Parts: sequence; structure tokens; C-alpha cells
Amino acid sequence: MTQSEGDLDGLVRQRIRALRVAHGWSLQDLATRADLSQSSLSRIENGRRRLALDQLVTLARVLDTSLDQLVETATDDVVSDPVVDGAHGVRRWAIRAEPGMTVVRRRLTDPPPESPARLRAHPGREWFVVLSGTAVLLLGTGRIRVETDQAAEFPTMLPHAVGAEGGPCEILGIFDREARRGHRDDPGAPELAPR
Repeated sequence: MTQSEGDLDGLVRQRIRALRVAHGWSLQDLATRADLSQSSLSRIENGRRRLALDQLVTLARVLDTSLDQLVETATDDVVSDPVVDGAHGVRRWAIRAEPGMTVVRRRLTDPPPESPARLRAHPGREWFVVLSGTAVLLLGTGRIRVETDQAAEFPTMLPHAVGAEGGPCEILGIFDREARRGHRDDPGAPELAPR
């Protein structure tokens, strides 16, 4: 197994666990729904059992996602800078627009959670721009600083959390329909009503 195959393998296992936790399911709950034994599912999540395509298809279906999203690789192009339109005095950030997008302005005061178990994963994509201050995006195993006027776009199937660094920050976030639903189903997440 190459390094990139090993990284993808670990990422898929991390996503399975994160989605199970996001649904509020125990190992036994997911194992029952996916017609697997609890020990088999535990070995899949912990890397002690080979990932089989038929099991991945079943797990993706039960976890309410697609196989494509379950195995999507991380992108290195998470942070982007604005394009300044001097003639009109506006800043623009390119995003992949889709119907059903939700725009939210949030003030963050707390740093992101320290525990990897508190990171969430769910279907969808998110994009945010930092309006003031500095945000920290925990994405998979990475920690990414996003400064004022920078934007970040990422697949939400990667376990993630966003917080402030060095004081409050304000962000403007855009969530696709699936990402919005993933946050709405999390009782600890901020409200994602449009503002």
C-alpha cells in the first residue's frame, strides 16, 4: 500500500466513525443497520480489517452519504484569497455555487475543540470567508489558520471544526443543502438560519 493509499484508507475509516458518531449511533447500532457484526465494524474503524467495496457501499448507504463522498480525497487548495475588482470596489471569492445554498454570518469567540472526537463529519461542502480576526479550521488531522479576507472551502466529509484564534472573529459561511442539514441535526452546532 502506497502512502497516499494509506492516507485515503485512514481517512475513510475516520469518516465512517465520525458519521456514526454524528448519527448518535453506537458500534452495535451501525453494525445492525449495515448487517455486520459489531467486532467487524470495530475492526473496520480501527484499521484492523481490510476495507471491502461491498461493505463501503452498504456503510455509505446506511450513513446517508454516497460512496463518492465517503472516499473523496482532501484538497490542498482549501484557502483562497479574494480577487479585488478595483473598478467596482468589491472583493470576490470564487465558489462552486449550487441551488439550496445557505449564507450565515457568525461571530466566533471560542477556539476549536481540542479533542478529535468533537470534530464532525457529514455530507456536503462548506465555504467561509473571515470578515475580521483569525479563524482556525481543524480539517481531518490538519490545523489551518484562515486570516481576515481569506476564504476556505472544504468537503464536510472530512471531520472538521472552526473556532477563533487570539480573540473573536467573524465569518461569513455558505453551506450547501447537505452541509446545512448536517449542522441542523447537531444539537451543539450554531443555528444556520440565513441572516
